[in-house]
Amino acid sequence: MVYEEPEYLPWDGRRVPMTFVAGYLGAGKTTLINEFLVQTDQPVAVLVNDVGEINIDAKLIRRRSGDTIELTDGCVCCSINDGFGVALDHIRARPTPPEHVVVELSGVSVPHRVLPWAKSAGFMLDGVVTAVDVDQFEARMSDDVSRYYMEAQIADADLVLLTKGDLAPAPIADRVRELIAGTAPATPIRLTSPAEAGRLLQFGGRRDPVNAITQPSLFDRHETSTVQLPVGSIDELTQILEDLPSTTMRAKGIGLAPDGGLLLLQRVGHRSTVTELPDAEHDLPTDLVVISLRD
Repeated sequence: MVYEEPEYLPWDGRRVPMTFVAGYLGAGKTTLINEFLVQTDQPVAVLVNDVGEINIDAKLIRRRSGDTIELTDGCVCCSINDGFGVALDHIRARPTPPEHVVVELSGVSVPHRVLPWAKSAGFMLDGVVTAVDVDQFEARMSDDVSRYYMEAQIADADLVLLTKGDLAPAPIADRVRELIAGTAPATPIRLTSPAEAGRLLQFGGRRDPVNAITQPSLFDRHETSTVQLPVGSIDELTQILEDLPSTTMRAKGIGLAPDGGLLLLQRVGHRSTVTELPDAEHDLPTDLVVISLRD
């Protein structure tokens, strides 16, 4: 794909984080996205292969137009059947940007082939979340075709979510975790319920924001900086986020609590959150990475 950024970027140069959800056929991607929509409290855009598969409560739907569903909380679901370009143009045409874009990839997709879309005008790559069906993993891996796609989806992942663990005994789940760790040793792996998976998706793939943002262009108003995080309580670390300049568009980091626990810090626009980091043993503390607009 060859993409030429337009002379003027949308939304005064702001870039919205984009998370890709990958996973082989039947891995539970649509269930994960449903849970995400139920739990999110911010306006988001979700791009899916078929909006009809997203089972949204009718009371939450404000308007349905063709392959687009607009919800009462400001969220929007769009089909990507006509291609990423059309769907992203639809989002860019909105006067107010969403806080987050989540893209459900086809079950037979190779994520790195579509990641360049996250560098198009108005967006930046947040990461790849790959869902893996624990119950079917070993059977799928014994087939050459499904193994090809699953290995690619795991290799490209910034976070792997093990789904349908209730259908498999614990020893099988442990074996699947070990097999995945052999393919992607540095990638966090979570065994989750649908509700927990939906919550984790709110934090995206957690790819390093320094690497996620595109290279500056003549018309790019962003700059990236880091802030060293002290050991602190949730309240103290929240205050650090809230004290960031008003030009801050996005900030992420992993902080250390006084009791040794790890905390996930995130700010999107003016919204700041500090929460316990799930499966903290898989991560290490980091600096706070801040993406802001130049004056």
